Amino acid sequence: MRWLEEAAHQDATLDDLDAEWMALFVRIARRARGFPLAADVAPEALLAHLGVLNDGRLTNAALMLFAKQPQRYLATSEIRCAHFHSVDVRKPIPSYQVYKGTVFRLVDQAVDFVLSKLALSVGTRAESVRVPIAYEIPKEVVTEAIVNAVAHRDYASNGSVQVMLFSDRLEVRNPGGLQPPMTLEKLRVPHDSVPANPRLAEAMYLAEYVERMGTGTLDMIARCVQAGVQAPEFTDDGGFVTTIQRPVPAGHACSPEELEQRFARQGQAGDKLGTSHAVAAASGKDAAMLRACVARPSPGSEIQKAAGYRRRTGDFVHRLENLLELGWLQRTLPDKPRSPLQKYRLTEAGRAALASRHMWQ
Repeated sequence: MRWLEEAAHQDATLDDLDAEWMALFVRIARRARGFPLAADVAPEALLAHLGVLNDGRLTNAALMLFAKQPQRYLATSEIRCAHFHSVDVRKPIPSYQVYKGTVFRLVDQAVDFVLSKLALSVGTRAESVRVPIAYEIPKEVVTEAIVNAVAHRDYASNGSVQVMLFSDRLEVRNPGGLQPPMTLEKLRVPHDSVPANPRLAEAMYLAEYVERMGTGTLDMIARCVQAGVQAPEFTDDGGFVTTIQRPVPAGHACSPEELEQRFARQGQAGDKLGTSHAVAAASGKDAAMLRACVARPSPGSEIQKAAGYRRRTGDFVHRLENLLELGWLQRTLPDKPRSPLQKYRLTEAGRAALASRHMWQ
């Protein structure tokens, strides 16, 4: 049956809703978005204002937003989270959780699951009384990917939102594709918001889970760049998928399968080579960049010049990010990726790759 936010459930009543959460929702919306209704607004008035009543009956949207047990009415409106230590799906699964609840609760639980598995760095109070904490993938990027999956999924599908954390990447999958006229290309440029579920999206906007300006994917890309993380990849093939690469930990040498997976997803996969040769897609420019760091850590300007770039082009940045992800180079200031004092040192893995490759050109 086709999902309709406005479709009413004949057997659902106000007693099935969480009154405390509804009251908290109003307080949040008033503070964050200037919501016009009073803090003590009656539940019926709140639901009517949000447009989630149909002839006085609770709609699918009302239940997904405020029900005590939404999955009683929409069984697949859950999130399945899994953590794998490999680059693909393998059993046994080290950690697997199925989360239920309102759309807000689903997002909170899934984000907590991912963050609990990611590496983090703790800074100092040099610039603030609060100790800064930075996850290997920015928290805001993880949250945006999961919020988008929950807000824009096809709830008529028997599938569920899947959040899968692999050794090299985070994948967030949701049933349903982009809403016309949205395209994958438009996600990377300023665009209008085209929500698949406008009632859910409006309520999530009021609770500060989303914006309504179509800036979500652009914010994800910007935050990744700022943190020195590869920009997210978006695909739409029978379901929408957001893929975010995990940075390679300092001193970690990627296994051959990790290398192959990383380059394959970037469209650079070459012939399969032995361990010592790593990935065939690497070029003479990459070798020159590595050699620039043999004697001592070098700033980006010297690496750029050594590779033959007259200016800091997108291709140069892409190659530098690849070498960092492969664990062949590492930043001297890992907690300040955009610092003007930043330099790059050659790792043992990078030295081994540089010494073993006889195919550099």
